[in-house]
Amino acid sequence: MNLKQAQKFLKDSNVRYVLAQFVDIHGVAKTKSVPVSHFEDILTAGAGFAGFAVWGMGMGPHDADYMAIGDLSTLSLVPWQPGYARIVCEGTVRGKPYPFDTRRVLKDMTAKALAKEWTVNIGIEPEFMLLVRRADGSVGPADETDVLEKPCYDYKGLSRNRDFLERLVASLQAVGFDVYQIDHEDANGQFEINYTYSDALTAADRYVLFRMAAGEIARDMGMICTFMPKPFRHRTGSGTHMHLSLSGPGRANLFHDDKDKFGMGLSKLGYHFLGGLLKHARGLCALLAPSVNSYKRLVVGESLSGATWAPAYITFGDNNRTSMVRIPYGRLECRLPDPSCNPYLAAAAVIAAGMDGVANKIDPGAPQNINLYELTPAELKKRGIGLLPQNLGEALAELEADKLFADQLGAGLIAEFIKVKRMEWIEYSRHVSDWELTRYLEFY
Repeated sequence: MNLKQAQKFLKDSNVRYVLAQFVDIHGVAKTKSVPVSHFEDILTAGAGFAGFAVWGMGMGPHDADYMAIGDLSTLSLVPWQPGYARIVCEGTVRGKPYPFDTRRVLKDMTAKALAKEWTVNIGIEPEFMLLVRRADGSVGPADETDVLEKPCYDYKGLSRNRDFLERLVASLQAVGFDVYQIDHEDANGQFEINYTYSDALTAADRYVLFRMAAGEIARDMGMICTFMPKPFRHRTGSGTHMHLSLSGPGRANLFHDDKDKFGMGLSKLGYHFLGGLLKHARGLCALLAPSVNSYKRLVVGESLSGATWAPAYITFGDNNRTSMVRIPYGRLECRLPDPSCNPYLAAAAVIAAGMDGVANKIDPGAPQNINLYELTPAELKKRGIGLLPQNLGEALAELEADKLFADQLGAGLIAEFIKVKRMEWIEYSRHVSDWELTRYLEFY
């Protein structure tokens, strides 16, 4: 799409405002609303932002403005907000690309793959919960009848939330998402919407738009659509699984090989990429599960439905959903990411780890096709199975120790991420919870 085509599209679609959109270090959408008469400004000078007012830009109140310049290929309508369009922007400061712009970081990582004539393909599986805030201040499922202990795939749970789901799917389809499945997941009020994979940059752009759409449509209907990883202690958390593959010229899947001795349809290239993910798993964890709440999901234990479905172990397996990486024949499913991740930063980190595995021909070892939840600590140690970090502080220490991510994604960006997230961890650690008051107030 060129400028004239874009202007015609905006006019024909009765667009009055264009949202110039980027994300902060958390992956949260930030925008300015630009009257359509000034649309061209977004493509030239850009929309100006005070970078110090945005999380994780590494800027002070004395610095030059962060100028968000639109990528014309991303222009689309905002179907749930008639009269509006959205364009994804990349950041510049004083006319130069800004290294703390995570979309640009992902773009640079995919360019390294493209130099080998490889396209990184990512399919994101968004999980979320539909909740309401009750009169007493508590939060629970928007559908008060959604109370089953094992609600996964339940017809009633799916049917009674169909108004929201249909509105969301219609909005996604209107901007090119190929939605092919919708289901009720394993927690009350939890859903997943599946749409077709794409190249890594498009996948991240779409996931940001998905969260924008789901959040606003839910709010319009009097609900909360939460992407918090684990709102309820005894229920499963929400993941954002990433399906990964590399394709070459002609879009052939380079991870696929029917001659795989383990019968999982994975090529040597796929195994080496997998080896990189496992080698760097503990540092990777901070970027893919970046909130305090993330580690309430990545625990060893059970939920009311019988399993957490979350990976706690640094392993891979055939159709093994207790592993960090599942192999759904000829591709990888990294089960570590959760909805609180910045999709650009998460995808860039996954590519960095995987490509390190490729460059160094890292052997991931043999698959673990067993229920890892049932193994004792002694059995895990005997098998050489490592555990993922069990809190954000531990994960940040691992990220700092693994120099790959600073080298590949930018030392300044990783330092800023660690700084912001350590502030979050310290603030949480100092918080006095109701649990502590109940346990200790009159204990001694």
